[in-house]
Amino acid sequence: MSVDSQLDALIRPLAQVLSDVVFYRIHIFNQDFPLIVLWLAIASLWFTFYLRLINFRGFSHAIGILRGSHAGGNKPGEISHFKALSTAISGTVGVGNIGGVAVAITIGGPGAAFWLFTAGFLAMATKFVECTLGVKYRRINADGSVSGGPMYYLERFFLDRNWPKVGRLLGRFYALALVIGCLGIGNMFQSNQAYVQVLSITGGEDSYLYGRGWLFGLLMAGTVGLVILGGIRSIATTASRIVPAMAVLYMVSAIIIIAMSAEHLLSAIALIVNSAFTWTSAQGGMVGAIIIGFQRALFSNEAGIGSASIAHSAVMTDEPVTEGLVSLLEPFIDSMVICTLTSLVIVTTAIPNGLLNEGRGLEGIALTSAAFAHHISWAPYIIAIAALLFAFSTTIAWSYYGLKGWTYLFGEGAATQLIFKTVFCGFVAIGCMIQLSAVLDFSDAMVFLISIPNIIGLYLYGPEIKRDLEAYLLKFRQ
Repeated sequence: MSVDSQLDALIRPLAQVLSDVVFYRIHIFNQDFPLIVLWLAIASLWFTFYLRLINFRGFSHAIGILRGSHAGGNKPGEISHFKALSTAISGTVGVGNIGGVAVAITIGGPGAAFWLFTAGFLAMATKFVECTLGVKYRRINADGSVSGGPMYYLERFFLDRNWPKVGRLLGRFYALALVIGCLGIGNMFQSNQAYVQVLSITGGEDSYLYGRGWLFGLLMAGTVGLVILGGIRSIATTASRIVPAMAVLYMVSAIIIIAMSAEHLLSAIALIVNSAFTWTSAQGGMVGAIIIGFQRALFSNEAGIGSASIAHSAVMTDEPVTEGLVSLLEPFIDSMVICTLTSLVIVTTAIPNGLLNEGRGLEGIALTSAAFAHHISWAPYIIAIAALLFAFSTTIAWSYYGLKGWTYLFGEGAATQLIFKTVFCGFVAIGCMIQLSAVLDFSDAMVFLISIPNIIGLYLYGPEIKRDLEAYLLKFRQ
């Protein structure tokens, strides 16, 4: 038995139990609905209305902050608003924006695209709360570096109420689960997907890299290492270059494909809207948009999990609400813009041309790639390159999330950080060489498990964040 098979057999029982608990399903309207997804969706809906549609009313101000219109003076922190946003987006935008949308539409029909858009909109409010808290309760270390995220604001809430042990327990639980999760879905899964994409554009079984995952893994690990050894400044600088490039590459390509199917555009939009509100499509669409979107970050917003607040915490500002407002743009870009473009590519091209017909065997990223290739034969190369960039950028962002969980547990020392970075790069290489489905399932469950204490923390802090928001907006208007 191979090493990966032995490890898989060892971890599988534990992974299965944890997955059954975290993704426990209830039966609603003939659909199995994971309670953890309902937990995240309700929070997004609640904060959208509790904060009086901050998704709408804070949007233009967020653009202004990102452009520097409301900046001034030297502020504590390590990176700019733009770099913080780029880092957070790099950690959330992934192959799910390409393949996950296709899965959602396959499950729920064209109406799924509407619910994808809706889920992204609601997620903006949750993202605002957790990123504002991330900045407000971050720690400025002796060397000027910043540490922030749910482990810090959860600890602080209970510490201020004379329950320090509860706060530390929740903080350590979050940090430990984050470290485990980052090595799976934020590391091995990404490097594995990158390897698969490179194989697809270099000849598949005829590629030199076929059967040489170790070589690609070492190359990717070395590249990741060069970036993450420089800390958040290096990660943010790289992300601020990769994210705009990969987003523009993919969006322009999608717009071209949609334009080439322009005769189907109006009917596609009508089909999406109409089928979203039919009983069957509403159920299937919501399942495709909400369940698939939140699980394994297929919509890439991770709202409610709290991971993005770690990147946003490093921003240079003395006003936490400003970064909360900037974070509104994160679900907007990756869920409402990129996923919507993918939806339109599929509905205007794949559906009219029968690519969704039974017997074609197309699903996920293969369906999206086929839709692109219908008009331009070499378009799948663009999809592969975009997926490769998505995987790499997600890996470097999650290395920072995992590092902050690690330093919360073991301290901020240089040696401590180097140990984590070395281990992280090692797992990047491993992800290209072996199949560890149980490990990925286990880490996936751990990441979603931490949304439970995080969402509780967001509810507890809700009144405080609402006061801070209104005070900031009042000050800004004066």
